[in-house]
Amino acid sequence: MKIEPKNIKISELVEGYINSEEEGVIGYGGKLNIRPQYQREFIYKEKERNLVIDTLLKGFPLSIFYWAVSDDGTYEILDGQQRTISISKFIDNDFSVKHPIHGRDVYFHSLTDDEQKEVMDYEILVYFCEGDTSEKLAWFQIINIAGVPLEDQELRNAIYSGSWVTSARSIFSKTGCYAYNFGGDYLNGSAIRQDYLETVIKWISDNKIEEYMSSHQHDVDADDLKNYFTEVINWVKEIFPIYRDQMKGRDWGYLYNNHKDNEYDSDELESKVKDLFDDDEVTNQKGIFDYLISGDEKTLSLRQFDKKTKAKIYERQNGICVKPDGCEEQFELNEMEADHITPWSRGGKTIEENCQVLCKSCNNRKRDN
Repeated sequence: MKIEPKNIKISELVEGYINSEEEGVIGYGGKLNIRPQYQREFIYKEKERNLVIDTLLKGFPLSIFYWAVSDDGTYEILDGQQRTISISKFIDNDFSVKHPIHGRDVYFHSLTDDEQKEVMDYEILVYFCEGDTSEKLAWFQIINIAGVPLEDQELRNAIYSGSWVTSARSIFSKTGCYAYNFGGDYLNGSAIRQDYLETVIKWISDNKIEEYMSSHQHDVDADDLKNYFTEVINWVKEIFPIYRDQMKGRDWGYLYNNHKDNEYDSDELESKVKDLFDDDEVTNQKGIFDYLISGDEKTLSLRQFDKKTKAKIYERQNGICVKPDGCEEQFELNEMEADHITPWSRGGKTIEENCQVLCKSCNNRKRDN
């Protein structure tokens, strides 16, 4: 990896600045790709953005910028995208800031000629990085420790950048993208931070994200991923036509992969949803939907007996693992578990009268049965 430092004037940085949906974000006389395919949208808030300009107007040094040198002599920003766009937007008169000396709100065009010249002559320190793809990306991970760090999926987008990533980001990673409009209510996280994209790739690949992205890196588009996502959300909407906030962020893809061929009666499921919401034994309402599809009671986080009740029943049983479920041997308290005599699935409640203590082995055997 070859790294060469160079001072770049702001006037050079913003020369030919373009920020458009069609052409991307370009600067440095058309040679700098300010937002490569793997980089995020502009996410600096007003405070962060203005702090960059405040630093610039005071003449204080900004942190180092890192640019990757491409084979064709152009450059891509490895680190400093948010600062670069903040500066470019200010020069382009997109926003005003409070002048750190005069205290008045100023746009770039409202600065005096001398002040404008000082800004345009301000020099940033850029490290030009040359090397193969793996070296650049390894370096990118090292320097990605300040500001608003990239997420794992954003780094994966860098590793597997190409036509497929570009298409996938347009579907899952843009403000107001297809995934947000069609199924955003069912997903956790943020589209622009790549949470949607990461989630859906996890689903379709059974959590083998890198393997999936590598095999599809050179595909023309990500239509297969879009179609899969559409199938998953349509399936959810069909079996649970009434949306509830607790449905957001469930692992719908995994449930779809394993249970899509099962038959479900949406009316019957809706009746069960209501019953489970009313059931005080259920402590995790989000898990209701997982349970109704998979039958796994663990997703409900059913109420458990507290330590006081367990100790009371232990004394009552004299530490004996009682029959018919137990082995009738004696154990220490910490070697035993509180168990429902009548399980929840048969109407049992978490009350003292329905509690017994069993050794861990017998309790596990009862659970398996």
